Amino acid sequence: MIEKTFQHQTVEQKLIKEWEDSGLFKAGQKKESTPYTIMMPPANVTGNLHLGHALTFTLQDILIRYHRMNGKDVLWQPGTDHAGIATQMVVERQLEAEGLNKQTLGREKFLERVWEWKNQSGGAIINQLKRLGASADWSRERFTMDPHFDSCVRKAFVQLYNDRLIYRDKRLVNWDSHYQTAISDLEVEQKETEGHFYYLRYPIENSDSFIVVGTTRPETFFGDMAVAVHPDDVRYQSLIGKNVILPITHRKIPIIADSYSDPEKGTGAVKITPAHDFNDFEVAKRHGLEFMSILDTHARLNENTPKEYQGLTVQEGRKKVIEQFEAEGLIDRIEPHKHTVPYGDRSGVVIEPLLTDQWYVDAKTLAGPAIDAVKEGKTSFIPKKWEKTYFEWLNNIQPWCISRQLWWGHQIPAWYGPDRTVFVAETEEEAQKKAILYYKESVILQQDTDVLDTWFSSALWPFVTLDWPEDNEFLNRHYPGDVLITGFDIIFFWVARMMMMGLYFKKEVPFKDVYIHALIRDKTGQKMSKSKGNVIDPLMLIDTYGSDVLRFTLASLSNPGKDIKISEDRVAGMRNFSTKLWNATRYILMNDAPIDQRFGPMQAKQQANQWMVLEISSLVHDMTALMEAYKFNEAAQTIYHFVWGKFCDWYIEFTKPLLSQRDPEILWETRGCLSWCFKEILRLLHPFMPFITEEIWRSIGGEGLLAGHSWPQPLGGRNPESRVVIETVIDLIGEIRSLRSTLNVPAGQKLEVFVYELSRRFKNQIEENEEIFIRLAHLDFIRFSDREAPSLSPHDETIQLVFNDIILQIPLKGIVKISEEKQRLEKDLEKLDLDIKSTNDRLENPEFKIKAPEHIIEELTQRIEDFETKRKKLKKLLDTF
Repeated sequence: MIEKTFQHQTVEQKLIKEWEDSGLFKAGQKKESTPYTIMMPPANVTGNLHLGHALTFTLQDILIRYHRMNGKDVLWQPGTDHAGIATQMVVERQLEAEGLNKQTLGREKFLERVWEWKNQSGGAIINQLKRLGASADWSRERFTMDPHFDSCVRKAFVQLYNDRLIYRDKRLVNWDSHYQTAISDLEVEQKETEGHFYYLRYPIENSDSFIVVGTTRPETFFGDMAVAVHPDDVRYQSLIGKNVILPITHRKIPIIADSYSDPEKGTGAVKITPAHDFNDFEVAKRHGLEFMSILDTHARLNENTPKEYQGLTVQEGRKKVIEQFEAEGLIDRIEPHKHTVPYGDRSGVVIEPLLTDQWYVDAKTLAGPAIDAVKEGKTSFIPKKWEKTYFEWLNNIQPWCISRQLWWGHQIPAWYGPDRTVFVAETEEEAQKKAILYYKESVILQQDTDVLDTWFSSALWPFVTLDWPEDNEFLNRHYPGDVLITGFDIIFFWVARMMMMGLYFKKEVPFKDVYIHALIRDKTGQKMSKSKGNVIDPLMLIDTYGSDVLRFTLASLSNPGKDIKISEDRVAGMRNFSTKLWNATRYILMNDAPIDQRFGPMQAKQQANQWMVLEISSLVHDMTALMEAYKFNEAAQTIYHFVWGKFCDWYIEFTKPLLSQRDPEILWETRGCLSWCFKEILRLLHPFMPFITEEIWRSIGGEGLLAGHSWPQPLGGRNPESRVVIETVIDLIGEIRSLRSTLNVPAGQKLEVFVYELSRRFKNQIEENEEIFIRLAHLDFIRFSDREAPSLSPHDETIQLVFNDIILQIPLKGIVKISEEKQRLEKDLEKLDLDIKSTNDRLENPEFKIKAPEHIIEELTQRIEDFETKRKKLKKLLDTF
């Protein structure tokens, strides 16, 4: 006999090793089969498992296990990303604790320390994924800084450069002054900040008049190159083409007409500072304005500002500018203003738009084929609405800055000669050859010190991991992949870039489907963040409740069109499902019903057994359709309700009288059918809950590892008569139970039930289940008749229920006072009507709808649904009096 409860801690560790040792997860073992491929998003080598990871990898593993069970040659390609800035930050902190820094070590020694850290601590996320149950081909694990990957990155860079798709340019970037590097938009956190809106007076040349401009950043006025007004703004028509004289520096700049200026915002006149604002940068390009940076890389005012300002921080410079403007009477007004300010998500410093020399990819050229591929259906988004987001981003794409001022990462394969002529090559030797041809002699070359954006190497992930650039069988078999599962936040940063690179280098999309899962929020619908203190650690949930419970919870909530609201209570509640499953196993073993290979479902003769075989077949059909359609939540909920309701609450109860029979044929059939049905359930549930199903499988005598077994197939047609009989029994018991509950019939009180107007054949069939009726509906007796029901008078104190042309009469004399119950139910109905009206009134109040949080709206909507269900039930019962 198995343990009383499922010991997930012991079982999980044991099975992780067994699965890996078995080699079941390795690709290439079924070369005659159809390949099925998912590229695991490479987790940051510095990372720890969070709930977003848990959701992504759970859904991927469900598909991987499902398709493996369907006989496909499955590849789930695992690996980790070197995570440039994140990893460098970890090691720099270690050095700081030792009283060192990267400059004192030098680049070579610093990189040795990073590799040392990676080899010692960088595999934590992989072990955590294994704890989650991820069945990847771990023998093929890749790292984006592996020697092969590094050579492929250099090859890709050189090819793009030679095709004029990579170039060097001076443009605005997100500059992190703490880490002294450009960062991506994804590494920028927008924070709402209480600040001020400053209205500055700029004197108009050869006039006593001013034009007033509004800004949140007065300190950047030193870099102003124009004042822009909307071409249709009648207030400024006469000023377009004139100049203003900047205060303090007395520099002259033009007033220009540009639709970027919003007449409804501020004064309708805006200062254009091209070197410190992304929108201003575009305006300047349209009008041929110059660019002048007034900040250095440490976010301090530089030599392009007056001497007394040089070296000041942004805040110090802002204060001094305002003081000087006020002294000269050039402040029109200052208003409190709430606005968003960009911060580095790791450094915590304000991110400055800074004009720097960087390497760029011509993303607009590469985006064209990526847009066409989705339009032509070569890649599909699920849900389809995300295609709009994808198109919006790619249609408005800007040059992609791919250089970072870091030491950890793929060093850019570009070398500079003495006169800064650049030679791009895969190796220094090739660069030297190019340099000799150019200079006609050997010269000393210096490699570019920058490294590539992490997203550049991860964009190559779908084919470099398959041993590109060799034209090998494995690559051709598993590229393109079948589906990518990810969150919407990286559609642009990763999905679109993989599309661009895949189409450029492989002339094919990297994946056929892109499934965008929902965002995980807390139970009130708030985004999880450390600052809010509402982050839930998935490893804690795994420790407490087990991996299966967490996986099944996430899958059951993963409606792609709706954010996932999760709490520990919700996970704890789902543990009851695994307990139900475990207790069903104990029941099977207590009744000596392990898997019997001799039993076939077509051998079932008893009504309950035939019914469950038919139900299992329908379940297999439904589950297969839902899995193929990526409807993870519906699949999880379907099997949850089936196991809890039909199998445990009903079928197991139906088997109890059968297993108490002395007839050996009935005993053998019921034991065989019970274990066969449970075996099919385990196979259907395995992709969702791999650990507990594997452990139960071996407990009931399953052969080999369940992870290596096939997905069930629906059975052929069977006589559905048994289904009608059993479902009628279940519905009648449900009606009687509902009546007992609503009329407050004491729990120990047994009822008498008379069933009329059954067909003779149906009467005989349903009568076989008399014992089930008596036990589950808590009856003294039940009588079945094919006769017409006798007429009742109010004095009979008998309730009559009509159900599918069947009439039930239940005498209640001495048990319930019907007149009093009727009055009570009428009062309950009146109260329900008031509750429904008051809740509807709240929801229909326009002011409430605007102010109420989304989770409150959802709760009230659900409350109305619950009220309506209860009302319908009460009304039906009142109609029986």
